[in-house]
Amino acid sequence: MNRDILNDYREKDNKILLAQILDKIEMVEKNNKIEYTDFLDLAQIELVQKFINKIKIENYMVYGGFEQAERKIFIFYPEKFNGTVVEKNLSNIVQIIRIELPDDLKGKYTHRDYLGAVIKLGIERKKIGDIIVDNNGADIIVDKDIVKFLLENLGSLTRFSKSTITVQNIDDLRPVEIKKEELEIIVSSMRLDNVISELARCSRNKALDIINMERVFVNFECETKKTKQIKSGDMVTIRGKGRFFIKELVGQTRSGRTIIKIEKFV
Repeated sequence: MNRDILNDYREKDNKILLAQILDKIEMVEKNNKIEYTDFLDLAQIELVQKFINKIKIENYMVYGGFEQAERKIFIFYPEKFNGTVVEKNLSNIVQIIRIELPDDLKGKYTHRDYLGAVIKLGIERKKIGDIIVDNNGADIIVDKDIVKFLLENLGSLTRFSKSTITVQNIDDLRPVEIKKEELEIIVSSMRLDNVISELARCSRNKALDIINMERVFVNFECETKKTKQIKSGDMVTIRGKGRFFIKELVGQTRSGRTIIKIEKFV
């Protein structure tokens, strides 16, 4: 496979990631077996998706445990396989670490607490997928290679010393409840920087910083053009701030500013 295509990418991190993708694809062709990546974030998923479209790779799937997952892996497979064969092998790729809290701790911990605990044990973020939190505990989607380590060590942390920690098949993921909070914002225009400023509750200059840092996604694609026009039906994701659905343009204020009804995923 011609690796000169990597010269089209200027950023070192992007080149490294895409070189790893090419390695996976070549290993599939050479060894005739399934290969998969680490968990990728939204920006990385977009980068890799465009790249494999460009080099016309067809035998792959993108998987995060459930449809709305933000962190996903790319699974590449030989031509002799199909999607059904890969689906039957998913439990050999990703699994669940389930933490069930004792009664006196139920509802106490957030996503940050669970993620922080895993990171504290020395696990890299790229080995961890989404974390599904409810009142009783959490399901942590992880690379199967770290399951044994987490099972043996999470209980040593004070916050989980009284919890029940088990390994579950990915098919047994606890129900993902999509919670939404409805709110309204008022913007001077539908430009991306104006909308981000209101959604992130920050100044216009800070909103520009967030956009330039590639933390903003519109309809799951990274967007760095501050003048992009946002419209009803768009999904706007701000890494570190949340995901927002532009539900409706309600109307205008007397001064001509636009009132937008938003659904925030919480």
